[in-house]
This record gives sequence, structure tokens and C-alpha cells, in this order.
Amino acid sequence: MLVNLNDVLLPARKNGYGVGLFNTVNLELARGVLKAAEELKSPVIIGTAEILLPCGPLEDLAGLLVPMAKKASVPVVVHYDHGLTFEKCMEALKLGFTSIMYDCSTDSYEENVRKVRELVRIAHCFGATVEAELGHVGDNEEQTAHNGADVPESYYTDPAQAKEFAEKTQADVLAIAVGTAHGAYKFKPKLDFDRIKRIAEMVHVPLVLHGGSGLSEEDFRRAIACGISKVNIFTDINEAAGKAAEHAIREGKTCLTDMILCQVEAVTEAVKAKIRIFGSELRH
Repeated sequence: MLVNLNDVLLPARKNGYGVGLFNTVNLELARGVLKAAEELKSPVIIGTAEILLPCGPLEDLAGLLVPMAKKASVPVVVHYDHGLTFEKCMEALKLGFTSIMYDCSTDSYEENVRKVRELVRIAHCFGATVEAELGHVGDNEEQTAHNGADVPESYYTDPAQAKEFAEKTQADVLAIAVGTAHGAYKFKPKLDFDRIKRIAEMVHVPLVLHGGSGLSEEDFRRAIACGISKVNIFTDINEAAGKAAEHAIREGKTCLTDMILCQVEAVTEAVKAKIRIFGSELRH
């Protein structure tokens, strides 16, 4: 069933579990994610990010993901992740995405507030939810530039400012910067769990952990216990699908059709593992 973020994250926040966002740029990834969610009776969030559009155009993915979500036996949010431009966010809304992340985290605080507040007003007219980001979750190239250290604390989310930001923007969900990074980790991340807890105590909306791929089970469970309700995953399932294709080639299978089922199954198992860690199994 097609739902928005409030439908899956407000219960998660109330009951202390997490829901995964698994970005899906093709049919194999989408099938694997939804198969895992249905088998484990878990709500799930699928979608794509603006940076991934060269791998799967927005209009094509909307035509794929929205009908699949509607047919699913569990709640499915179709989410546009890391929307960088207002125009693409609007396109996603018009194509039927039920949730938008408008990432203005590299803008000034004032611009972030203004731009997010405007999109919230529009998205709510579509019945869609909006995720914003305060602080900046960088990538692992940034970590390398800082000699393997975490993203500097100047990029981390300030709890008091997060409270003000949520109230001013009326965003439904807030992504926070607490020590993770996007992509495969070159160095072990160090999450600021006390910061997560302080923000969760001060902010009334569900919180999001970006850069989830590569974290330990303990990291996930502790972050969720401290107040995270949504965890973003892409690298793990992307690599699972790639390794499945590589294994098929080593086995002498050279046709794309020989690899599809292997990829779907690999993604399914990778997503199941995360669902169990996040605690969303049997929540529907």
C-alpha cells in the first residue's frame, strides 16, 4: 500500500524501532527490497536520489515504483532522496512520489529554513511529507580529506537549532549530522550518540540517519535506541547486487537474464538483514 513518511515513521518513533530507506534505481533492486519487506511484514521506504538519476530517470522510476508500492501488502513510501533542486522535487511530487527530501543543508541556515518551509507548504497539498537536513552529512571523500576523522563538529547538528528549525519549517522528518558519511566507509565511523539523544528529546518529529551502509549492528541498534526512526541504505544493497552479478559471471553465466534472479535474491537477503536489525519486522 502506498503511504507517506508519517504513516510509517510516527509509529516507529513511538515504539522505538527504525524503518529503512533503500534507494532503488532499477527493477531488480525494487523487487528485492519489496520482497524482503513483504516476507518480513515490515513497512519500508523505497525511492531514488537526485544524484542517482543518470542510473534511472525520475519519470521511468515513478512509473515503476508507484504501482509496485500500491500493490504491496505492506506500507511502502516512495521517497525522493536528496532532492537538490526545487524543480526536481516538484517533478517528483507530480509523478506521485509520496515523500520528498529537500536537501538544502549546504545553504545558509536562513536559506535552508526558507526553502524547506516553502516546499513543505506545497508538498502537504499533495498529501506528501517532507524530510529536511540540518547540519551536513558529507561523503567519505570528505572524511579522507580530514585524515580519516569524522566530519568536523562544525558540520554536526546543534540540538537547540534543530528544535527551532523543525518548528520554523514544519518539516515532517529531520535528517541530522552525527558522524556518518555517504558511501562506503574508508575509516570506521564514530557516531555521537549523546547528540542523537539530545536532539530526539528536543525535536518533535522523527529523526533520520543518513550514510547507514557499513555501520555495525551495534551502531544501528544504539542509534535507534537513542531516537533515530529512519535509516538510509544504498551502498550495501548496491554492492550485494553487483557481487551477485560478478558471481554469476564466474559461474559462466554471461546473459543478463541469467543474473537477474541472483541479484534480486541477494538484495532481498541484504534488506532482510537490515530490517531485522532495525526492528521493523512484523510491524504490519
